Amino acid sequence: MKSSKAQEDVFGANIDEIWESAGFGIGRRRRRRKKKRKLGRRSRLTPEVAKMLGEANLLYAMGKFEEAVELLKECVRIAPNVPDSYHTLGLLYDAMSDRKKALNFYMIAAHLTPKDSVLWKRLASWSMEQGNIGQVIYCLTKAVKADPDDVDAKWDRASLFAEHNDYQKAAEAFEQLLLQRPSDVEVGKMVAKMHHKTGQCERAIQVLEKLVEEHPAEADLTAVNLLAELLMESGQFATAIAHIDHASTLYCPDQHLPIDLSTKAGICHAYLGNLEDAESFFEELSEERIEGFADLIMDVGDAYLALGEHKYALHYYGMLHGDKTFDNAGVCLKMAECHAALKETRAAIDLYYRVLQDLPHHIETRLTLATILDENGQFDEAISVLAPPESSESVGPPGDVEDSWWKDGEVRKKLAQLYLSHELYPQYLDTLVPAIQETLYLESQNHKVRNPKRLRKSVLLERVRWIEDRPADEVFHGFRPVLSSSNMVKAARAKKRLQQLLEDKKDRKAAALAAGQTYESEEEEDDEPIPNEVHHVKQPLPNLLKDEEHYQLILQCCRTLTSSKRYWEALEIVHHTLQAGSGLGQEKRDELRNLGARIAYQTRDANYGFDCVKYMVAQRPYSTSVWNRYYQVISRSEARVPKHNKFMLHMRSKYPDVVPTMIISGHQFSMISQQQGALREYLQAYKLQPEDPFINLCVGTAFINLSLGFRLSNRNQCVMQGFAFLYKYQRLVNFNQESNFNLARAYHHVGLVQLASTYYEKVLSTYVKDRPPVKLPHEAVEIETGIPPKKVTSDHDLGHCNLQREAAYNLHLIYKRSGSSNLARQLLKDYCSF
Repeated sequence: MKSSKAQEDVFGANIDEIWESAGFGIGRRRRRRKKKRKLGRRSRLTPEVAKMLGEANLLYAMGKFEEAVELLKECVRIAPNVPDSYHTLGLLYDAMSDRKKALNFYMIAAHLTPKDSVLWKRLASWSMEQGNIGQVIYCLTKAVKADPDDVDAKWDRASLFAEHNDYQKAAEAFEQLLLQRPSDVEVGKMVAKMHHKTGQCERAIQVLEKLVEEHPAEADLTAVNLLAELLMESGQFATAIAHIDHASTLYCPDQHLPIDLSTKAGICHAYLGNLEDAESFFEELSEERIEGFADLIMDVGDAYLALGEHKYALHYYGMLHGDKTFDNAGVCLKMAECHAALKETRAAIDLYYRVLQDLPHHIETRLTLATILDENGQFDEAISVLAPPESSESVGPPGDVEDSWWKDGEVRKKLAQLYLSHELYPQYLDTLVPAIQETLYLESQNHKVRNPKRLRKSVLLERVRWIEDRPADEVFHGFRPVLSSSNMVKAARAKKRLQQLLEDKKDRKAAALAAGQTYESEEEEDDEPIPNEVHHVKQPLPNLLKDEEHYQLILQCCRTLTSSKRYWEALEIVHHTLQAGSGLGQEKRDELRNLGARIAYQTRDANYGFDCVKYMVAQRPYSTSVWNRYYQVISRSEARVPKHNKFMLHMRSKYPDVVPTMIISGHQFSMISQQQGALREYLQAYKLQPEDPFINLCVGTAFINLSLGFRLSNRNQCVMQGFAFLYKYQRLVNFNQESNFNLARAYHHVGLVQLASTYYEKVLSTYVKDRPPVKLPHEAVEIETGIPPKKVTSDHDLGHCNLQREAAYNLHLIYKRSGSSNLARQLLKDYCSF
């Protein structure tokens, strides 16, 4: 309302009345639907208005600006559709140095005289001075519409699109201009450049080819030069040569081609494999002075380098020696690359060192130089190129330390790789582990402060300002801002989202008031400050969790840590990788959990490894090997694992037919001397697998242990049942030495020493050779790291398979208790002496 009132005070009528009177309102749109009729001449001015305009012009000429303004306001009130009033107001405010008001009145005058292209172009110029690009484009569009033959307005409008990187619209605008002037070389080149900017290289080539073929007289060598560049970029070298040859015949039949075109022709011949023809085109480069053609020489050298013709490339790079512009570290780097490809190691090393003197922070140079030195047998020098400097003077100011070259991830990886290739495992781990740990920590922090799915309100408001940020005192609004299509979509979505938030807020307020509650406006989380920007800290190893190379690096590091018995660090890396690497994929996450379970088996605390083996068991609940690994981790842990019992109860209830859960539960009951609970679990397993030797052994052992209880009424029956299962177990394992020892031990345990002596003697009569312990594939971690496995060097490294010593010792206890000390001593001498 304030804006409408202010307009009425200025003009004597509001803007809607002016717009309607001028024919731009609803009434005009309705009249367009009617049958078209021939428009008559614009009605002449009334004598009163003409007189007032004349007086205003006289006052303007006399310098009485204020009086002229008041008189013109009255003119606007009486005749709001007369453009002369607004035009004169524009002149007055311009004379009064109020350019903003002058521009507004001129805009009204221009809309009332839409065919005045000169006025539209003047308004475009003034809008450009104010930096209102959207309004500039609007005015130039109106100028083009008023005068379709105005080439300058079309050119300025297209150039403005190009300057603000809206290349698609610039291409369309220049295309329209090219239709009007098809033989204009500059327009054709601009169309090609804009299409090239938008990635439409083929379309750009077509435009230039049409220009050269259909208008050869107007075209020139600059158009051919640009066409050749585009053809070479797209790999059409033969076509480029054909166009250059045609231009040579057409534009310079009696003289040589310009050196830039001849150089391009030579490069095309080189790419086609015609090196001799190419060199004939480059002869002029050798004869000319370097100063004016150094860039062309560089192009030739780069072309030969890309083709793998390193000798030719060296020749042309050498020509740049002494040039102030091109004789720099970049040329030395390319020459070093050529020497390295030609196996001229010494020259390559010297050039790389020269590059490092000028560019000490050039990472690729250090990596390449270290590789060449290592391959040349200079391992210590390779390490010195990549290792951090020791002297404090070479480190630099404290602010530069964070960006130092030795903290770069590629340098650290290359240094660690060199240590690993020479089996220097401690140095390898000291170099790589801190970088991996720091990167995983930063990645986990980034994961916590990751941008939410819904944008903050401040971000939405900022995007809406892209399309609505206009001064409040401007009369005309709504000019389309110069934004890319993607930004326009973002701004539109932000505006829609803000409207939705406002409606939701109103609904919540209405609901609260209807319920008799006081509504408290809750500012969304958008107004909360952004957390510490941990994600802007540079990571030591960027993209650690995003590519295969880094994933294999993590696996190699964990395996080497395990071989070095640094289990906790390895488990920590596995744990944090699983925590932060949500995008790794299920296969890689399973592999990491598998590795974590292997490492956890080597430790005495299963807190980290439990999560890995728990996940594996949950994925494959019927796999005996997975349950073996699970119980290995749990049984080796010296610390209590609180989650184990709860997990076992969950698995027993969810999978009642899984035998390993019954056996593990039975073992847990046996360890806390709850023999009835153990026997119950073992018998459940026996019902499912009655012919399993191990289950029969467990059931028999549980019965024997239960028979020794104090409150058992049927002790003898329990003992008989236990030995029944033990004898079945003996039969299932073909009466081997181990079964005899277990029976003897059971008889010894219940006090039947006569029968125990019989089975101990059977054990002594059977010999079993000791063998190395059997390792499952997941236990052979050393093999995966490339570290040579430990060889069996003595009997201490052999697994214990023969039970004669144990049987002899237990039998000697029986003899000793019965009084046969000599016999007992003889048993110890025969079987237990070293």
